Amino acid sequence: MDDLAIRCRGLVKRYPGGVLAVDGLDLSIHRGECFGLLGPNGAGKTTTVEILEGLLAPTAGEVEVLGRSWAGHAEDLRERIGITLQETHLPERLSVEEILRLFRSFYRTGREVDEVIALVALEEKRNAWYDKLSGGQKQRLAVACALVADPELLFLDEPTTGLDPQSRRGLWDVVLALKRAGRTVVLTTHYMDEAERLCDRVAIVDRGRVIALGTPRELVERVVGQEVVELETDGDRVDEAALAALPAVQSVRRSGAGFAVVTDRVHVAIPGVLERVAAAGGRLSALSTHRATLEDVFVTLTGRKLRD
Repeated sequence: MDDLAIRCRGLVKRYPGGVLAVDGLDLSIHRGECFGLLGPNGAGKTTTVEILEGLLAPTAGEVEVLGRSWAGHAEDLRERIGITLQETHLPERLSVEEILRLFRSFYRTGREVDEVIALVALEEKRNAWYDKLSGGQKQRLAVACALVADPELLFLDEPTTGLDPQSRRGLWDVVLALKRAGRTVVLTTHYMDEAERLCDRVAIVDRGRVIALGTPRELVERVVGQEVVELETDGDRVDEAALAALPAVQSVRRSGAGFAVVTDRVHVAIPGVLERVAAAGGRLSALSTHRATLEDVFVTLTGRKLRD
């Protein structure tokens, strides 16, 4: 168990009123990996992370973080982890450097403030007040506040939500640098490209349970094959079951005004799909293909999109 940064078994969280947010969830996260928790709003991701962070007490189950329990070692664990929440509000009239020196004072040991400022690429904003920073700069500062303790384990709860593409990639660079340094990162996100780019393994969570676990590529290959053909047709003439029976077709689902066809041999599937549409008297208005993604995995497993 020494290689595990996090272990939880049978994790349950039930809120007053009977709302079941986490329903017997099991997780094992290895030291040095970036682990992603994926799922839509209400799936139980944030509740799970807040329990792991020691911010919420579970209703039932066992939780170990860095080989310790929150019940007996809370002070020690707070020195060894870093947390970035979904929303962070910092003093508006303090500068970047002043905020980081304040957070650094909360820990017995940690990184130099100058080092952390450089790590999140805020050198030019060192003396800028918090309320003068852009959204991306505020997010990088929030991550920096979690890094001044030089944590063994970093929690990032949807750190790039609402950011522009350039700011998102700036935060990705920070996470990749932490991975190279051998630190453990637990990331929750709505963005599948983010998970595929950063995470060594991911757990897809739905209704408080882990429904799939593995590397991004393993999940894609295990669950949905290699390619997805999306087509739009007029009316309801094309039968879903008829498409599913075609050679090389692994599964079919309704998608917008047409279908998403999962296949491991796109060159075989497309001619059959076109022939079936024509035979049904349908008219094809659009057709596109893409490599299967974690988004496709989630829809295949749950029948819902991540933002449903």
